[in-house]
Amino acid sequence: MTAEQLTMGVEEEFLLVGEDGRLSGFGPEVVDATEEGHGEVEPELKRCQVEGVSDICRTPEEVLEQLTGLRGELAAAAGKRGLRLLPSGCPVVPETGEQEITPNPRYLRLAQWFGATARSLATCGCHVHVAIPDRETGVVVSNRVRPWLPVLLALTVNSPFNGADTGYASWRYQEWSRWPSAGPPPMFSGLDEYEATVDTMLRAGALMDRAMIYWDVRLSERHPTLEFRIADVAAVPEDAVLLATMVRGLVARALDTGGPPPELPQAVLRANLWRASREGLTGATLHPVTGELGPVQSQVDDLVEHLSPVLGGDLEFVKAGVARLRERGTGAARQRAAHQRRGELTDVVDALVVTTRST
Repeated sequence: MTAEQLTMGVEEEFLLVGEDGRLSGFGPEVVDATEEGHGEVEPELKRCQVEGVSDICRTPEEVLEQLTGLRGELAAAAGKRGLRLLPSGCPVVPETGEQEITPNPRYLRLAQWFGATARSLATCGCHVHVAIPDRETGVVVSNRVRPWLPVLLALTVNSPFNGADTGYASWRYQEWSRWPSAGPPPMFSGLDEYEATVDTMLRAGALMDRAMIYWDVRLSERHPTLEFRIADVAAVPEDAVLLATMVRGLVARALDTGGPPPELPQAVLRANLWRASREGLTGATLHPVTGELGPVQSQVDDLVEHLSPVLGGDLEFVKAGVARLRERGTGAARQRAAHQRRGELTDVVDALVVTTRST
């Protein structure tokens, strides 16, 4: 099994902001006005959000073309209303109140049941789908990839601000963890236990429906895929493509590996994810294999080595992407660098917003 044999797709969530960097509630209108040429665009839970969904892709180059095109199309539609498309995991400048829920019956029920957890959140993630043979196999893959989730999060942090510097590289991950169904997936003995756990959460009211399974890795309810939900939305599409390519490699490696999955207690994994969300690529976590505390930078190298047997032609792409990310810094590092120049949060917004349309 090589990674190139598996298809992949990416979903990116964005914030809409005005010239002052504050959130704008015209998401559904911007979606309706978008001239689609790549993938699909959709509204999100909050009116200040929009989403771009790629088509099924087979190469990193296809993913890059799709994401660049979707960003450009959404930015163009936003621009017609004097708005801008902001690829940040959290709002940057301070907001004076809660953002309106998109008037979709499901979203309105969700907001009523989950209260402030739903009403106060305006976070944006990047979700990667990778094709799997069947749901039983998907559970096996989820078990195998769990230890590497903190490294993926550290690579993709892009939300240090939420009206002020939060002290975290990914504040989105902290905010999102408030949902009762969020966080790392448990270890499952098989599909039966996975389904029984979901059914129990539904009966308990912690899930309103199966679409609310918000684990960092989950079986998709709409597609024959395993969906990785660990990452902040990327500052630039190249970072999202690097994530998607590495995630596809992780799935391929898991499909190619025999024996029992790695033993990693849920509490330890949660601790590692907390540390990764706080420090990002420049920090340290417990190594996913040895359990020793060490720099994330070296664990990224170990992850690339772990994936190299299955990456095939994607290997050089991944190595180049990791080198580029280290040189430029994560989205969080770039946000803080933009802020440091003058101490103005609006400079962060200006540095991030999508300004051109793909052709």
